[in-house]
This record gives sequence, C-alpha cells and structure tokens, in this order.
Amino acid sequence: MTWENHSVLMEFVFLAYPNRLELRMLCFLGISLAYALIISGNILIMVSIQTETRLHTPMYYFLGSLSGIELCYTAVVVPHILANTLKSEKNITLLSCATQMVFFIGLGSADCFLLASMAYDRYVAICHPLQYPLIMTVTLCVRLVLASVVIGLVLSLQLVVFIFCLPFCQDRGIEHFFCDVPPVMRLVCATSHVHELSVLVAAALAIAVPFFFIATTYALIVAAVLKLHSAAGRHRAFNTCSSHLTVVLLQYGCCAFMYLRPNSSYHPKKDQFISLVYTLGTPFLNPLIYTLRNNEMKGAIEKVLTRNYFSQKIIQ
Repeated sequence: MTWENHSVLMEFVFLAYPNRLELRMLCFLGISLAYALIISGNILIMVSIQTETRLHTPMYYFLGSLSGIELCYTAVVVPHILANTLKSEKNITLLSCATQMVFFIGLGSADCFLLASMAYDRYVAICHPLQYPLIMTVTLCVRLVLASVVIGLVLSLQLVVFIFCLPFCQDRGIEHFFCDVPPVMRLVCATSHVHELSVLVAAALAIAVPFFFIATTYALIVAAVLKLHSAAGRHRAFNTCSSHLTVVLLQYGCCAFMYLRPNSSYHPKKDQFISLVYTLGTPFLNPLIYTLRNNEMKGAIEKVLTRNYFSQKIIQ
C-alpha cells in the first residue's frame, strides 16, 4: 500500500493520557517543569561554551552541539504532549504523525551518532595526545556533527516512509503520548516478519552500530590508560570520560529497550514510562551530568550566571 492509498486526513487518537482533569493538570505541571529545566539547562551549557574562550575545544563543541540537538529533539514532542494534556480530543493526522516521527527518530539517532563522535574525540585525546590538534580540527568537528544529523534524518525518513506505506487496521488508537515506532507498528495489519525485521535493521544501524563503535573505542582507551605509570594521570583520563560514558549508558539503555526487540514484546504501560524517561529524563540529566562532574563547565556556568546577575543589578 502506498501513500496514494492513504487519506492524508486520516487521523490517529492518542490513548495514553489520563481521563481525569486533576491528573491531566498534574501531568501538565510536571512535564512543564521538566521541559523548562531542560530548556534552561541546555541553553545555559550552549551559552557558557560560546562565551568562555577556554571551552572552545572539540570536546565542548560536541557538548554544545549535543545540547542543541536535544533542545530540538524535545521540541518535536514535548509541546505536543503538553497541548494534548489540556485538549479533550487528542487526534493527529497521518501526515502530522509521520512528520513528528521523522524528526523525533532522526534527532534521537543524531544523538547516538554524536555520542559516538564524542567517544572518538576522547580516544584521540587519550591515545594520541600529540596528534590531537592535527586530527580534531574545527572542520572535522563540524563535519562529524553535520554527518550525525544528516545520517540520523536519512535513516529516520527511510524507516518512516516504509512504516506509513504499510496497511493500517481499522483501530486508530495509539497507546502512547506521541507517534513513536513501536505503538504505531502495533496498528499495522501486515504480519510479515519482513516488516518487523526491517524496523530492527534500521534501529540497529542507528543504535547498535554506534554503541559497538563506542564500546570498541573505550576498550582502546582503557588499554591505553592502564599503561600509564602515574595514578594521577589515570584518574584524570578516566575522569574526562566518566560523564560521557554515563550519558551513553543512559541514552543507549533506553533506546535499546524500546527499539531493539520484537514487536510482540511491546507493553504499552511500561513502554510509555520508558519513553518519558528518554524524552524528558535524558535531556534533563545530561546537562546535570556534564556540569556536576566537570569543574571547567561548572566554572563557566557560574561566570555566566554571575555576569547576568550583575547585569540585571546595573539595569535596575
């Protein structure tokens, strides 16, 4: 079945939202607070990196890019979730659902590829420190960020076109808060294992391949660090990687649970909670992880906040 056989005006209905007004208002306030913290935390990181000259290094350029991608990533679905929480009718057209899924999956995949680029940056810095300035140039960093976004969106577009060219059943209820792959695939009437395998292959390219690259990179980093004779040197090397490794485990753990499994193992209630973790929890925790475990980042943020505080005092 092709796009011509679908009606663009065909609508899906989201079923995950609570029916009681009190619960909806509580959800709205909680999600609004989390989203405000996500926006403020990631913008603060981007501004700090931009204004602080000593942070103009590849590692922080990647971190700033990660914050920018996560701002866009959450903007795709969180405002939509907030609007649906207050609306009585929680419908979405076929075209809007496909568009939302393209950008949500695409930017989420870009996140994974960018984390792999950050792992490569740490590998070069620790295993080839003398060649680091020659290898990790500004041009390479820009190309890696752009490649992460482009590859993520291309993979996502191919996957979404494939899904929405499949025949949908009469049931239009999506047991989720937004258009994600597992709940939408539950509405597909085609039962061929080829369709499910195609989704798993796309998920493997976006999740498993970068993860194995990161795992290999860290194996080489650990081998190099263990050869250092200085305990202080080993501690410093591991410390520079700990924040990134924590974010990797959090991001890939949630993504692997959602996408690298057969469609038959989908459990709506449990998966709705997991989706909120990687939609709200991960973008909220990433700035905290990178700031609390990084003295340079903490110092830069304190400078930005102090500068803004004194600027407001002068204006007043």
